[in-house]
Amino acid sequence: MRPARAEDAAAIRAVVAAAFERDDEARMVDEARAAGAALVELVAEQGGEIVGHVLFNRMAAPPGRRFAGLAPLSVRPDMQRQGIGDALTRAGLDALRAQDVEACLVLGHPDYYPRFGFSPEAAARVISPYAGSPAFMALELVPGALAEPLAVDYPAAFD
Repeated sequence: MRPARAEDAAAIRAVVAAAFERDDEARMVDEARAAGAALVELVAEQGGEIVGHVLFNRMAAPPGRRFAGLAPLSVRPDMQRQGIGDALTRAGLDALRAQDVEACLVLGHPDYYPRFGFSPEAAARVISPYAGSPAFMALELVPGALAEPLAVDYPAAFD
């Protein structure tokens, strides 16, 4: 695993599009990166090829507060279920902690993300169009970061 580099863009696009079987998420990654919304972007390599990617985006938040949104996590279909997504997510969360990010949000599979500590309960006080969905989850990286009602939003690329 390593930080993504500019020259990885085409390979990342291919992995994301293959993982989601469409281009929408790959376009969101390109747009978020171009807008400077990427806080942490990592790739997984095997045999010199990029086989996985994760992007943690800067969320619009109240002044002085730092929140991230995990979107998307992608692993090449032939490499899934080998722990690559797990490793990318854990490394990304560690990198967010090192950047003093208070919490991370995700709109993702309700059976997958709880293994990292994400929960709908942690997102209960987050004001968002996704609020109330079992797929909308949060993880406090700083205890108490989500104790009060809070409005945060994904970058424009995710609209």
